[in-house]
Formats: sequence, C-alpha cells, structure tokens
Amino acid sequence: MNLRNQWLALPLTGGLAAALLTGCGTETGGAGEDGDSVVMGMSDDVLATDPASGYDPGSWLLFNNVFQSLMSFPNGATEPEPEAAKECGFSDTKTKVFTCTLRDGLKFSNGNALTSKDVKFSFDRMMKINDGAGPAIMFPMLDRVETPNAKKVVFKLKYADATFPSKIASGAGSIVDHASYDMNALRGGDEATGSGPYKLDSFDKEKAVFSVNPDYKGTAKVKNKGVTLKFFHNDQKGLKKALLDNRIDIAYRGLGASDIADIEQDTSDASQNIDVVEGTSAEVQHLVFNMKDPVAGKLGVRKAMAYLLDRDALVKDVYRDTATPLYSIVPAGIGGHNTAFFDTYGARPQRSKAAAALREEGLTGKVKLTLWSTPSRYGPATDQELKAIAKQLNASGLFDADVKSIEFSQYERDIKSGKYGVYVKGWVPDYPDPDNFTQPFFGKGNVLNNGYRNSDITGKIIPGTAAESDRTKTDEDYADLQGIVADELPILPVWQAKQYAVIRDNVYGVESCLDASTVFRFWELSKA
Repeated sequence: MNLRNQWLALPLTGGLAAALLTGCGTETGGAGEDGDSVVMGMSDDVLATDPASGYDPGSWLLFNNVFQSLMSFPNGATEPEPEAAKECGFSDTKTKVFTCTLRDGLKFSNGNALTSKDVKFSFDRMMKINDGAGPAIMFPMLDRVETPNAKKVVFKLKYADATFPSKIASGAGSIVDHASYDMNALRGGDEATGSGPYKLDSFDKEKAVFSVNPDYKGTAKVKNKGVTLKFFHNDQKGLKKALLDNRIDIAYRGLGASDIADIEQDTSDASQNIDVVEGTSAEVQHLVFNMKDPVAGKLGVRKAMAYLLDRDALVKDVYRDTATPLYSIVPAGIGGHNTAFFDTYGARPQRSKAAAALREEGLTGKVKLTLWSTPSRYGPATDQELKAIAKQLNASGLFDADVKSIEFSQYERDIKSGKYGVYVKGWVPDYPDPDNFTQPFFGKGNVLNNGYRNSDITGKIIPGTAAESDRTKTDEDYADLQGIVADELPILPVWQAKQYAVIRDNVYGVESCLDASTVFRFWELSKA
C-alpha cells in the first residue's frame, strides 16, 4: 500500500483453500458496555471515507472498522478467515473461481439488509470508477462477480490468483450499501455506510467519531463504547504533547523514533503513566534505482552502493532502533523471506569490493550522485536517513553524493518522467503475503516506475507463485526471485519497521492491533 506511496507483521502455512472452506464461528459484537470510549491520535490523514477511493493507511484504518469484508485477518494471523461470509473458498482446482456464502441477518448501519447484491455492487462499482487513488489496481485478475442467490457470491477470475482471498480481506474488499452509493461516482461528503463493528458518526479535519454498531454481526467482539480519532496532520510534536497532556489515550502512526525513545527514557511525572507497546510490522523502505539513468543505470554503481550501505548504523543513529536492517525484498515474518542481499553484499561496508565494481564498469573517478527524498510523505527522518547514506558513500572516497528533498506531488511526477537516478520508496503491505512485496515492484505495471523488467520474473515466477494455493510451496520460487533482484539491483532494501503505539497505562488491547495484517482493530481497545 502506498501512502500511496508510504509503503506504510508469521510464516504462511499450507492449504490456503482448504483452510478457507472450513468457515468460522460467529461472535456478535455487543454494545461495548464493559469499556469506556477511547481517544486515539495519529499524524496520518484519512484521505477518503469511500472505499472506492481510499488506498492509504489512514483510510484503511477507517474502512476496517466501519465496513465489513467477506473475509478478514484475525489478530496475529496471516491467512484470512470468513467475516461477512460464513464460509469462503476456491470451488475449482485452478484457483480461478472463488465462492462465498454470507452470514444470516447482516445489516448496514442504516438498517438496510446486506445481500450478495451489495457485494457485487461494491466490486463492480470500485472497478468501474477505477479511481486513481483507489484500490481497483489490486484486482486486474477479476473478470466478473455473479450472485446465484441473495446469500451466494461467485468471483470469476481471468487467471489463477491464490492470493485473491487475502486481497478481498483487506480494506479493498469493503462492502457498501447499493442504496447509499452511486455506481458511477464517489460519494460526496464525509459519510460512510457500512456493516462493520462501528458507525462513523462524524468526520471533519480535526477528528472522526465512531460509535458501536448494535446491528453488527461478525467475528469482532467490541470491548469499548466508541472511539474518537483525532488528526494531527503530520504534527509529531503536537501528537506527543497531546499524549503527555492526557488529551488522548493512544498515539499511533506519527511519533518519530526520537519521540518514542525519549518517552521510554523520560522519568518525569508526565511520562510515568505512559507505556510504549511494540508490535510486528512488515512496513519496509527501499532505495530505488532508475535503470535508464546514465549513472544509477550502471550495474557497477548500484553494486558499489550495495557494498557500502551500513544498515546497522542507519537504524541505530537515525531511527534509534525503531527499525531493523532489511536484507531482502520480502521482509522477515513473511513467507518466502531470505537474506539474499546479506549473502551477496554482506552487512558491513566493503570498500575494496565497491571499488572493484566501479572499475569493472570503467569508472575511475568519484561517482557524482544525488539521492532524492520526500519527507512530506515518509516523515522528517527520511532526509536525515538519506544524508547519512550519502555520508557513508562519500566516506569511501568513491562517491560525491548529495541529497535533495522535494514535496511528494512533485516527487511522484519527477519519478514518472525519469528525472531521478536514485530515490526512496516505502511500502506498507495490503496483505501479508510475499506476492504483495514482489508483484507490484517487479511484475507488469511496475509501481516503482524505474524501468526494470525481467522476463523470468514476469513470465514465470510471478504467474507461478500466484497460482499456488499452498503458499509454502512458493518459497523456492520466491528465493529465486530474490536472488535475481539481488544480482540485478533495481532496488536496494534498507530497513523494516517495527510497529509502535504509545498509550496511557489504563488502556488495554493495543497489542492485538499491531501485527503483519496492518489492521488496527478498534474493537480490541478498552480502558480501565
């Protein structure tokens, strides 16, 4: 998931299709009598309240709590289970026909019944609107949606995709009321009509207020009376102060590494009732190389950078150990992960090998290079990080590197026009499967816009792994893919994030909101 493009965590087990067909029990969300309302702050914005448009972490946080999908990711799981559906699974052996049967008694928050007509409408609408900032890009495989009856939904795929269940379990699979949304246009205003555990009562620039949906039927068991989400619009200092001043209960997505470290080390009265909760995350960051650039397009230059990058120093000095070094395009905790970049280039700077790589390219003088950053999208530490990388390169005596920083809108335009040789990209996964860390970057329609293409990856590995329902059987193919990328270096992995929430000590359940699925589950939160 780009932010979009902040890109911003449990090995997969086999037999995905079989597991999905078993269905799951029903737990009906109550009115939250056992807990109080919770106030949460974050510096991310919610860019959309209409699921046909939003494709960013803030919007998906709203979608995952206000709307239902046919399937969802239980706490800590990397395989989806039925949610609005009582059972789902592939009904063919080629993973091209996916069938779900809805639960009984589903209702939207406006009282309208939720039927298969609404599911079909939601997907048809998303694909028809095809909003540039929306999730339709995730469903090129979807041919059509059929509804044999009010309870059954059948997805016919153009080609095999064993990750389809994970995709519809994400925010992209949100089901909307066909009577409340226009088939041909995004919904105006800031209202949302869903069937999830919460109702959106109000939404403005300062906050969103959610109350418990008494008509919800699904797997979530609500533990509070409602949630208020306050927006700090990238104001990290304001978010931290609100927590210390007891104006919010939780700070999520927005505190910098230094803020988290300061809070952990602070012994003042203001911090005595505050705890830092760490969870798993599959958020990653890469340096991306423009393969057509006259400098970065040279393999020897990219290899020299790979030999000189000191990830340990970066995560220690810039991120205060709130991230970990990343040596793979598939992060740790995701099936298929290996350490191809560690195996090829090592963990410590190797100047002699970097110099040899440049000599083989015919380069003898210092390589002049600009690293491009956009802190407005990836946070203020991004500039600091790239300056540290430039310093590492220059310390070798082999590079004359500098850093330039620009606003995100111009940044994206310049990348598409091929202006930059080296630039930073982050990725928050849409779903916890290695497919989501490979297909968008190296498949057809490469979202990196760096001109990279490998026929073995696009023609063989990606289609083959997508068709395999037993995800453990894809490990060898993903190892081959990671080896190719390490050799050809269209991108250079830098770090994998840890996921944090900072809470007041009377708040519980946050640890159930911080896992590889990236689903922040409001219903798990409670206050003493």
